[in-house]
Parts: sequence; structure tokens; C-alpha cells
Amino acid sequence: MITLKDYNIKISFGRFTTKPRRKCEMDLFIMQADGKKIVDPNKQSSLLSRLRTELYRPLRVAVVSRCPDTELLVANPVELSGEGRPLVFYDITLALKMLEIWIFSAEIGRHSIGDREWEVYRILLDEGEGLSVPRNKIEEGVWKMLMGWE
Repeated sequence: MITLKDYNIKISFGRFTTKPRRKCEMDLFIMQADGKKIVDPNKQSSLLSRLRTELYRPLRVAVVSRCPDTELLVANPVELSGEGRPLVFYDITLALKMLEIWIFSAEIGRHSIGDREWEVYRILLDEGEGLSVPRNKIEEGVWKMLMGWE
């Protein structure tokens, strides 16, 4: 929806259909802000490309080793209006709390990559007596919380 807002596109009608194994289909009937159809092939192609990117990888989550420390990186796209998602940091900390992983320090910054601006959360994990949760479980837990699946 944020992508459609960024492109100044309105939804005139939408339909969701659930499929087996937690899959769904979504049909959106959209138009430009002036109420006209999007007939320009370049605009259609650009919108389709952007929507595919946003649906397949709406944000990035990675646990990386910064010897001797372990760091969680979360990159979230910023809307064209300059607004980020205010609950991202809360969701990250809640997911880590549920995994019983403590935070040593955290930084939030903005970076431009290509034509997009990203909010990047760098969270240094407190390993204490060693990190007992596998990295892929941390990534999965944070990802699910950010996507609203937890």
C-alpha cells in the first residue's frame, strides 16, 4: 500500500482470496489520482517492478558477525514522503525479548541506496555467556514480527 501511495495511485476496488498453505491472491483495481487508467507502458512497467520488489523483499534482516560481536541489521524502506515505520524498533526489541536475547546497543540511521532511502537499524546483541539462539532463528523471529506474522 505504501508503494501505491508513493506513486500517487488510488485503489478503486480490491479482492483477497485465501489459498491452501497460508497463501493468498490479491486483485487490486487501481487508477491514477486523477481517476484515469494507467495506460503508459513505462508507468505500468515501473509500477509492476516496484510492487514485485516490495512484495518479495519488503525489508532486509540479517545477523552478521563483527568479531567478536554479533550484530542484527534491519533495513526498512522509507516512504517517498520521508516517513518511516514508527513501530519497527519496538517490533525488533519485542522479537528479541521473545527469543530471550538482550541488546547491548542500538543505532538507527538513514542511508540512500540507489533511488531509495532506507532506515537501517544496527543492534549489537549482548552475548553474555555466548549466543544460544542460532542466527537463522533470530532472523526468522525478527522477520516474522516485522511482517506481523507473530
